[in-house]
Amino acid sequence: MRPFPADLAQAQQEWSATYRQLAEQPGSTELRRHLYRLSAQLLFHPYWRQRRPSAAEWWELRELGRSDRDVS
Repeated sequence: MRPFPADLAQAQQEWSATYRQLAEQPGSTELRRHLYRLSAQLLFHPYWRQRRPSAAEWWELRELGRSDRDVS
């Protein structure tokens, strides 16, 4: 698995946790807004500045967000 910056991996983990919370509380406007902000943070992170991520890179980042592994 490729190394991602710690803040990018942390944002993905937070995105996954927020998504799970939203599944449990579907009407939560606060959670939807937080998920939207995290999505923008992930998509426009400086790590992607030189090029857009491939599908494989997104998949790896999503898997990292779903895991309990250390991101550093």
